[in-house]
Amino acid sequence: MFGCCGCCSALRPRYKRFVDNIFPINPQDGLVKLNMEKLTFYSLSSPEKLDRIGEYLFQKAARDIYRRRYGFVIIAMEAMDQLLVACHAQTLNLFVESFLKMVQKLLESTEPQLQILATQSFVRFANIEEDTPSYHRRYDFFVSKFSAMCHSNEYGEARDKIRLAGIRGLQAVVRKTVSDDLVENIWEPVHMDKIVPSLLYNMQDSAFYLKESYNTDIAPEDQIDSPLLAETCMRELVGRASFGHIRAVLKPVLRHFDLHKLWVPNQFAIHIFRVIMLSIQAQYSYTVVETLMAHLDENSKSSPTIRTSIADVLSKIIAIAAGESVGPSVLEIINSLLSHLRDSVRHGINQKDEKQYQEALINALGEFANHLPDYQKIEIMMFIMSKIPFPLVDNNTPADNLLQSILLKSLLKVGTKYQTIHLNSTFPVSFLEPLLRMSLAPDPDMRLLVQKILHTLIDRHSNLEQLIKPTVNSAALALTLETSSRPDLIFINKHGAMIYDALYTSLQMNTNTIENIEAIYTTLALLCVELASAETIIDLLQLVLGIQNLALTSADLPTPQKFNLHAIVASLFVLISTIANITPLSEYASKIVKARKKEAPHLLPDLLSIYPPKAELANKLPHLVIDQMAVCEYLKSSGFDSTRLMQTSPYGAGRLGVTSGTHRHSWVETGARGSIIEIPATQEVDSASSSPGVQKKLPEEELTFESMKRVLTEPPEIRKEAEAEKREQLSHIFHTATFEELKCRTQPKHDLLQNKLNEIFKSLSTSEVHQSPLQLDKKHSVPVYEQNFPELFLY
Repeated sequence: MFGCCGCCSALRPRYKRFVDNIFPINPQDGLVKLNMEKLTFYSLSSPEKLDRIGEYLFQKAARDIYRRRYGFVIIAMEAMDQLLVACHAQTLNLFVESFLKMVQKLLESTEPQLQILATQSFVRFANIEEDTPSYHRRYDFFVSKFSAMCHSNEYGEARDKIRLAGIRGLQAVVRKTVSDDLVENIWEPVHMDKIVPSLLYNMQDSAFYLKESYNTDIAPEDQIDSPLLAETCMRELVGRASFGHIRAVLKPVLRHFDLHKLWVPNQFAIHIFRVIMLSIQAQYSYTVVETLMAHLDENSKSSPTIRTSIADVLSKIIAIAAGESVGPSVLEIINSLLSHLRDSVRHGINQKDEKQYQEALINALGEFANHLPDYQKIEIMMFIMSKIPFPLVDNNTPADNLLQSILLKSLLKVGTKYQTIHLNSTFPVSFLEPLLRMSLAPDPDMRLLVQKILHTLIDRHSNLEQLIKPTVNSAALALTLETSSRPDLIFINKHGAMIYDALYTSLQMNTNTIENIEAIYTTLALLCVELASAETIIDLLQLVLGIQNLALTSADLPTPQKFNLHAIVASLFVLISTIANITPLSEYASKIVKARKKEAPHLLPDLLSIYPPKAELANKLPHLVIDQMAVCEYLKSSGFDSTRLMQTSPYGAGRLGVTSGTHRHSWVETGARGSIIEIPATQEVDSASSSPGVQKKLPEEELTFESMKRVLTEPPEIRKEAEAEKREQLSHIFHTATFEELKCRTQPKHDLLQNKLNEIFKSLSTSEVHQSPLQLDKKHSVPVYEQNFPELFLY
């Protein structure tokens, strides 16, 4: 009987004998290494036998699995691994099919040890590079099985080991398939819908994401756990995704958070999207933001809490995408955020949750802008400004007011991230004009927001904190001063009048709160600090005197508001004199402040909403009011040109400062009245401007080539000096000349022409020949009632 068996054994194929010889009698003895070396040498020398060797090993392992002889199964798997490593790349496809069948058979068993062993073998296989892909090979089973292992519910250590094995298996599948476009597409939704949730499931089982700071270094193999390995696998998966495959990864992530209600609280969501943003290829990071915004659109009807959490996640990751966003993608993101803000206004006006959602969107907007270059920040601010509806006086609904407020907050958020270099680049006309128009909105809260926007954009030397409250102790503020650049001076010369007029008009509104008035003070103080020069000092003093005049003459402003205006006037006056370093003006300002402290402390900071009943109006205390004429004299003595300050103020009803409790009317103001009175060097007065339809001519000036050449070549400084000298001369004449002298100077000089015309008419008259000389003398005598009255006194 024994001889018959030996005879049959000798008749078996040679490869089977080699395979049989690697198995010991006792499985605990392990693989017979000498016989394994013989089998390896045989397979290398006869590569055509590889597929048969693999098939035979698979049959033996399947039979042993059925008989639960797991020791022999482990030996068979070990032999398959060694043959796999030893095979040359050209002959690998002959053996792989049997190898994968073996791995699948072990994974299908219920024994955790065999599943882990099969996973380890598959990982080794995935690390082998194949020269020729196998087009018919599919990995559907492995994706499904490894994903199921990631959700293992075994007890004790077995569960952790199986989950780790499942994650490693998924990682191996991704590595094996993602690098070759000719094999099965792992990015198909049918695969991603299994891989991504399996990884997220393991990541959320750990408190790893709750740590504020963590070490991203790779942990040792024996210390790694399933959440950390799942995160590593997720990073690798996202990092390998191309542009067309990013959404295939993101959609299962979003679906997982929706189904398992993981948005609230959102610490885990923030962690996952940070992992994605830091792992993805930089040029594709914008896609993540775009997909998350699209998901926010899909959840537009969800509860505000969920939308707030999604927006908060967006604000945490959007900064990472900002660095790679260029061109239209920047405005697309901004436009999408603004669209969500507008939609939120429609959802509800007074809901607390909606307000939190709006704040989250505004934070996202600010974080995005923070990481953009400055020129794009300006574009964003202009874009937001274009979306703000212009405020109406009576027809604004609460929704309109809320939308305006939210968009202004968004603009303020972007402004805080911007660093101003030159004002002309920060405030283009298309941005400055609507911003100033918005500063006159009926709602005081919106006006306050506009002033805060101006603060953050004007302040370049961090002086805002020192100037946030009015004070008369400017010397102790420790302000940072710097010489104004020429572009800034050109900007304020061009747009200063518009800015000052908007601030003055805003102060005229009786709905202003203390915060509004303090904010306007801060704006003016910042302009004074940032643009300190001889020209701006005069303009600011003119505005300060105009504000004082408003507080003295306005019939609409309540009394506390008038006191507030006097307080900021005093603060600005002290600040201007300190920054300009004009000693006489500083001494005069100190004198005014001391007198007010003694007699009228309510005309000094701090601003109050309620003042004592005994507080007197400044109209009754003329010696405590800033005297314009005194200011002009101090400026002139210090070398400043105070001509413009002496003219009629552009603020208010054409009035100057207050002197001795009465208003001094200006007799000299070019363009202020219907007639313009000029006294040339020849002392002739041209009153043609008072005659309608008569064009004014330059006195004693002929239109010749030399005169035209002189006008073109003459420097503008000389012309300005001549005009200033003429105005000063005219002012001096009207302040010092007597009534009779003024009457003579303003007498019309058209008598010569009139006499000539009379002479012509007389020569044409036939009856005039017969008149006597006495009668002619009577003709020449003009009656009193026909004499021209000086136009100066007509009003």
